[in-house]
Amino acid sequence: MVKILLVEDNEMNRDMLARRLARKNYDVVVALDGREAIDKARSVAPDLILMDLSLPEIDGWEAIRRIKADEAIKGIPIIALTAHAMQGDREKALEAGSDDYDTKPVEFNRLLGKIEKLLV
Repeated sequence: MVKILLVEDNEMNRDMLARRLARKNYDVVVALDGREAIDKARSVAPDLILMDLSLPEIDGWEAIRRIKADEAIKGIPIIALTAHAMQGDREKALEAGSDDYDTKPVEFNRLLGKIEKLLV
């Protein structure tokens, strides 16, 4: 079963996405902040990470940079997610090391397409 690390501090967003992904037969592991995301990326070796960018402790931008700088986990694809989509955010997320970018509220079928593309 494909394992997805969902990094989201908003309980409602986290629960909704986790349930919908589980219904599509993904094994969902949750992290609530950037520090926990880095730790869980190392410990559970997910197949893909969905990373909120606005997080406590370490924000998503920095968590992505640290994951991509770590030889053991840098190959895990990351999709950056944000509700604060500003001009240039997509480019900044890609420069930080994310493999793709999507906005909130999540359009689930579009996100699924991005997930499936990165898991091939």
